[in-house]
Amino acid sequence: MQEQTSTQDLKDRLALIESMMTEGRRTTESWGWVFVLWGVAYYVAILWTALGQSTLAWPVTMISACVLTGVLVSIRSGNHPNTNLGRSIGSIWIAAGISMFLLFLSLGTSGRIDQHIMVAVVGAMLGTANAASSMILKWKMQFACAVVWWAVTVFACFGKGKQLTIAFLAAIFFCQIVFGIYGMIAESRVRKMRGTAHA
Repeated sequence: MQEQTSTQDLKDRLALIESMMTEGRRTTESWGWVFVLWGVAYYVAILWTALGQSTLAWPVTMISACVLTGVLVSIRSGNHPNTNLGRSIGSIWIAAGISMFLLFLSLGTSGRIDQHIMVAVVGAMLGTANAASSMILKWKMQFACAVVWWAVTVFACFGKGKQLTIAFLAAIFFCQIVFGIYGMIAESRVRKMRGTAHA
């Protein structure tokens, strides 16, 4: 009898863990807009730098994106309860965000931006954050984003100027904008299904 209860207890715990991971994915999907926002911010900073050769492009764009993200997060966060899983995923992205913010601010202000090193470091940081999130959530789509960022990291060390720019812009498009839109669509579907279930 004890063995049977223990087996059922393990099954219940496994089901709970699986439901927590599914909820974690849904929570991450609800943050898809952040991926899109930052993808667009990267494009704005890159375009501004290319057009104006301004050392202010990255600092101004990154500070603006941080402020906008902070405002939108504070508006949205009142509706969502905090969970350990959510705090874990959030901590990964906050740490990566602070690191990238300081990197972009310092490099942009100093004017010492070497395209190859910057892309390699950014790709490695985004690859790490995406990989850690995907491993916690067991989410293959997000791990694919990590692989793309890591590939850009390696390519930054060996690739040429124009090719590297194209690879970086493509990674931003697929891993920030497309992945963010994918998350927003998935969240929308879940909300529609919940709305149908309650109707």
